[in-house]
Amino acid sequence: MDGVETTIGEFLRLRRGRISPEQAGLPPSHTRRRVPGLRREEVALLAGVSPDYYVRLEQGRTPHVSDQVLTAVAQALSLSDTETEHLRNLARSVRGATPARKTSNGSGGSPDEPLVRLLHTMTGTPALLLDDRLNIVAANTTAEAVFDVAGMPEPRNAARHLFLHPEARSRYANWDAIAAETVAQLRLLTGRRPDDTRLAALVGELAIRSEPFRVLWATGDVREKRLGVARIVHPTVGTLSFDYHALAVPARPDRTLLAYLPQPESVEALAILLSWTAEETAETHSQLSQPGH
Repeated sequence: MDGVETTIGEFLRLRRGRISPEQAGLPPSHTRRRVPGLRREEVALLAGVSPDYYVRLEQGRTPHVSDQVLTAVAQALSLSDTETEHLRNLARSVRGATPARKTSNGSGGSPDEPLVRLLHTMTGTPALLLDDRLNIVAANTTAEAVFDVAGMPEPRNAARHLFLHPEARSRYANWDAIAAETVAQLRLLTGRRPDDTRLAALVGELAIRSEPFRVLWATGDVREKRLGVARIVHPTVGTLSFDYHALAVPARPDRTLLAYLPQPESVEALAILLSWTAEETAETHSQLSQPGH
């Protein structure tokens, strides 16, 4: 990923730059600091490793680093559970081991077919099926009405649409929050899939073509997208507010079911939108069934 390479050193430097000696429980330093945050030797002291070993860890020269050391470094830097997972994933990349991922349900036919059927039973809730590159695998009728998935340029990818589609910013009333969540999720995914060239190509494309993406990527944030709020500015019914839930699929770890539950103030507007959509669909089918079509 030209210009956006994800390395263990990059991640650790960003994280130690965000925590002060006082926050880490160290006595205040009386010497002037050239950069904010903890020095390498201070992280080493807090983690109980030698400064030389910690330097080699940041440089990616510790292929046999233990989980105990990584846990100690994570605690020294006050990393969250998600950030700790990301640190382990980056270390695993250094060690040359990629976690195995199950990508098939072992049955005949399309492995996504059962999930797509489930998606379409959720008639009153917009729902999307995403893969672990944030490609939109499927959308139910309600999601089509709200997001106009069919109108998205190919390939349909949630991150690509958010940062590269000219109308995306105006369609999200809380675009800044959604954008930050998406970039943090992408960085987490790159740690989980360090050898995924298509994921790397996606991040590289976004970094080249989108300045907001580059700015957010440079923060180094990692986050698991589980719960949140999306406010969609719909051209027909106005702003629709949703609480979204990202649901893991145990049988398909490379798939996520994203369900949008309308907030109380948006239930009526969503019902009106779905009613109009049903009428338009029925009218279109009627026209197509007439002779000459």
